Amino acid sequence: MFMLRHHTTAVWIMLAVALALRLTVAVWVDRVVAAAPGRLCLIPGDAEGYWELGRKLAHGEPYSLYDPPRRVMRMPGFPLLLAACQVAFGPSVFAARCVLAIVGTAACGLVYWLGCELNDKQVALLAASATAVSPALVVFSPLLLSETAFSAALVASLIPWVRLLFPTDRPRGWLAAAAGALSAIATYMRPTWLPIAPLAAVVVIVIGRGRGARWCEAAIVCATLAACLAPWAFRNRDVTGHWVATTLWVGPSLYDGLNPHATGDSEMSFFDRENLLGQMSEYDMDQEYRRRAWEFAVHSPGRVVQLAGLKALRYWSLVPNAAQFQNVWAAVGLFAATAPLFAFSLVGLLSHRHNWRLWLITAAPVLFFAAVHLVFVGSIRYRLPAEYPLWILAASGALWWWKRFFVKARD
Repeated sequence: MFMLRHHTTAVWIMLAVALALRLTVAVWVDRVVAAAPGRLCLIPGDAEGYWELGRKLAHGEPYSLYDPPRRVMRMPGFPLLLAACQVAFGPSVFAARCVLAIVGTAACGLVYWLGCELNDKQVALLAASATAVSPALVVFSPLLLSETAFSAALVASLIPWVRLLFPTDRPRGWLAAAAGALSAIATYMRPTWLPIAPLAAVVVIVIGRGRGARWCEAAIVCATLAACLAPWAFRNRDVTGHWVATTLWVGPSLYDGLNPHATGDSEMSFFDRENLLGQMSEYDMDQEYRRRAWEFAVHSPGRVVQLAGLKALRYWSLVPNAAQFQNVWAAVGLFAATAPLFAFSLVGLLSHRHNWRLWLITAAPVLFFAAVHLVFVGSIRYRLPAEYPLWILAASGALWWWKRFFVKARD
């Protein structure tokens, strides 16, 4: 009983530290941004659009940005969260930062839950503590960007999959429905997550005993995912005349990563310069940029491979690649957190190589995003949400290493 109370206390201390650090950064970010009139975020660009969409949702205005209007540019999950903040606290950006700090703390708590499902409470607490103090995860939490909300939804969506991947002869419809619904919430935050639930459903079918029950669970996952995303798809059908499951920003984003002037970093000045929306519909614009991107890939395969290497270097970088964070302290802080994460994750893969559920749940997200961003532009920013579950693998490796080389040595 004493050990249980002691562990519970440690979990609450971890959450308190996570929240305190994130609220401190929220205050710092708010002061830095306030010193530059007209600025909304440390990383300009997406934040302004998210905040404006949140304002429009809060006031019942049409969900669109810019002129000509882009009605299907962003998934509505994160703007809905910002809209809720604006309804509750008014147009206070600082209040929204504090809410996001709480969401980031919740993500640490979800890492603990996922860690308990995958391993044990010791591993779970170590992993959650690492996410609580990780400099990159702390700094990103109060920013008006979708990374933190997506991270929490991503980790939550992985929890039911742990149990679904343990075969049983009994159907678990409620668990499959939870996996589909939580995957839909994560997709509403970031469309990149859309393929994960169907792919995981295939794994459930392949590894499961009692194939009829497994097929039933896979069908429930996909049906729930589709049902949850249906309102957005129907809305997009009404405003564009086409069925769109996610957004019409895939084409420009793809062309950003695959064009004759691409460098691996994002540089979208071509979009405003060409102004295709002044000549065609949003749907046709998206299709045109997709066509151009694939045409470039077909005619310049060597450059595509070279760009993939540059994007991979940016994605896996141990130091910041965003201009706003290119200073000594940021580089040292990110390196100090990321190097152990990668090193102990590799140890975890090797030491737990027979526990395929552990490495599938914890490593698959970061590898999936790495593969996606060999095509789209690369950045550490796109890796951060996957670091939350990856810390569980790293914690497993760190504890194995400690017990093998230090505990045995003392014995």
